[in-house]
Amino acid sequence: MSQFIESIKIEDREISLLEFHQNRVDRTFAHFGKEGSIDLSKIYKNLENDGDGLFKLRIVYDLDKKIRTQLIPYALPEIHSFQLVENNSYDYSFKFEDRKELERMKMKARAEEIIIVKNNHITDTSYSNLLFKKGKEWFTPASYLLNGVQRQYLLKQKKIREAEITLQNLKAFSHFQIINAMNGFSENFIYPMEKIINLPGNEEYTDL
Repeated sequence: MSQFIESIKIEDREISLLEFHQNRVDRTFAHFGKEGSIDLSKIYKNLENDGDGLFKLRIVYDLDKKIRTQLIPYALPEIHSFQLVENNSYDYSFKFEDRKELERMKMKARAEEIIIVKNNHITDTSYSNLLFKKGKEWFTPASYLLNGVQRQYLLKQKKIREAEITLQNLKAFSHFQIINAMNGFSENFIYPMEKIINLPGNEEYTDL
């Protein structure tokens, strides 16, 4: 049976974006024809967490409502290089625990992190959605692989907008940043486009 995962930000014992995480879990159960769901808030309340600071709550579950949890101290990563990789067949519309294909793509890459290109369109990294800056505005690819909770939140707050971002218009942007449940929007933690080692026009990107 397929297993799914939620990675939830816990900061100073407060759970972040709970509504968005719970909605995703509920949609997963409904899509696969299962009644009911699991209660993320209840799961967290049953854990022992006496520490302040930043933690990642990792919940792995299946459609029979079997769960396992980990509460892990978390530090925001800094990535030094990104690489565009092409994979036109990969589907990650649900947050499956199985990440073998993502890890395979990363292992073949020459950079720390990958940016997956699908049918000429920019999608996500191996673990996050993306934002791209043009002028003073931030845009997120409409061609995402997974509609992440942070992405949904920032769109709802109108802090970002969707755009069609392709290999052809990628150089129109000046900076980018990664966002996911653990990494929120920040004007102070952004990357210049040159961090992508194979920007179109510089050299060939990789077909994986």
